[in-house]
Amino acid sequence: MTDTVMPLQGSRFQDEVVKSSQPVVVDFYADWCGPCKIIEPVIHKLSEEYQGRVKFVKVDTDANQELAMQFGIMSIPTVMFFSKGKVEDIVIGAVPSSVLKSKVDALVKNA
Repeated sequence: MTDTVMPLQGSRFQDEVVKSSQPVVVDFYADWCGPCKIIEPVIHKLSEEYQGRVKFVKVDTDANQELAMQFGIMSIPTVMFFSKGKVEDIVIGAVPSSVLKSKVDALVKNA
């Protein structure tokens, strides 16, 4: 896997996600989370496919609890789709890759 998904600390969230000129997919996860490990390869594959058009970041909810609370993350994985600094869509749990791909497609189309 290439490094096309940027690990993000809460202090950088505003600059990297909210102020981003590109659409952003944010994967809220934890290292101990089984379903998070299931979707991780899907997130990486999509990040490669949409490289240059969509930014992909991941936020460790254990290390960034304030950020997780700010966005009301109650279950992980939670994937949030941002455009122009606003949440456009949310997916909670391990879902098929086709679901995530369709959400990214919609994000690109509406950007």
